[in-house]
Amino acid sequence: MNQMVKDPAKMRLEDIDVSAPELYEYDSWQPYFKRLREECPVHYQAESPFGPFWSVTKYDDICYVESHPEIFSSEPFITIGEFGGDIPVNAFIWTDPPLHDVQRAAVQPAVAPKNLQNFKDLIRQRTQEQLDSLPIGEEFDWVEKVSVDLTTKMLATLFAFPLEQRSKLTYWSDIIAMSPSVGGGSVDDEERMVGLQDCLAQFTQLWHAIEQQEPSFNLISLLQQGEATKDMVNDPMTYLGNIALLIVGGNDTTRNSMSGSVLLMNEFPDQFEKARDNEKLIPNLVSEVVRMQTPLAHMRRTAKQDTVLNGQQIKKGDKVVMWYLSANRDEDKIENPNQFIIDRPNVRQHLSFGFGVHRCMGNRLAEMQLQILWEEIYKRFSKIEIVGEVKRTGSNFVHGYEKMPVILTAK
Repeated sequence: MNQMVKDPAKMRLEDIDVSAPELYEYDSWQPYFKRLREECPVHYQAESPFGPFWSVTKYDDICYVESHPEIFSSEPFITIGEFGGDIPVNAFIWTDPPLHDVQRAAVQPAVAPKNLQNFKDLIRQRTQEQLDSLPIGEEFDWVEKVSVDLTTKMLATLFAFPLEQRSKLTYWSDIIAMSPSVGGGSVDDEERMVGLQDCLAQFTQLWHAIEQQEPSFNLISLLQQGEATKDMVNDPMTYLGNIALLIVGGNDTTRNSMSGSVLLMNEFPDQFEKARDNEKLIPNLVSEVVRMQTPLAHMRRTAKQDTVLNGQQIKKGDKVVMWYLSANRDEDKIENPNQFIIDRPNVRQHLSFGFGVHRCMGNRLAEMQLQILWEEIYKRFSKIEIVGEVKRTGSNFVHGYEKMPVILTAK
């Protein structure tokens, strides 16, 4: 365990704070959650940089919280920290039904299963071009050259955002999700404010440009076509909030699963050989990657009333944090949860995409991107070897990677 991280076995239970960003930066979170699952599955932390909060660490308890929005509200925020009062944005993910359902329904068609086929050929073409451009036998950063670029190109397509400016989407995603107030990241508050103002200005211009075009299946056009969202541009904080949500949801999750899959390939090579020999197992491989990676570590709810959860008395107004990465390692729900097993039963039975009304609407698109990536990897490479230190994200919200040096071996 990294010297910056204490041994949870030697700590008092009430002192365990799983919101500490260094647990994730140094990949030391697992023993903390294991102890909480065993001794206090609904755990109260009275003091943290994010204020007091409850940690919900087991699978079934999280499903209960997700299934009862009338008790556990998504308002006012869905992260352990506050988004920041400097830019008071709104978004449908931190609302409850019926408002949530109406705004989500406006953009859902872009990633509906029948419309994903519109993207399949484009995703494959871009993936092929990206992989063909990589050096063989030379060290490079997989995060930068593959994960970030592929996901940002797809995100630009979904928004009808200029492809040549796509790096801005990555930047905006990082300053949104890596704010110290949101999940303990290191982005400066002033930089974040300036960046989000720029994001709003560019997307406002984009809205008006798309308004002059024929309706299509990009996310902005769909908002314009929705009865409840057609004037959203006139409410800048709601517009910015929903754009921010769609950027982070479409970027961080897929990109970190793409990087996480390479790490898992190095840790469990036998399972990747199994899928290489039987391509019908690649969808299973993708689901197991998403479970093991859990690209968003948590979501938060706020108690709307006094209630009891797994024997614990929760008061109205308390923060209730659902730790998906703990639930995805719950020994009572998943057999051998720390092992990467692509042909395990019910391989899609994980909580990485959430559960209930807030289940990730882009989950099928994310799975498609990962599946195509590994289909094309298997055609080209026999090995993707990690050859240096993997740098992880210092955040309790985005569970991801900043750097992953690799060397490819051609098939």
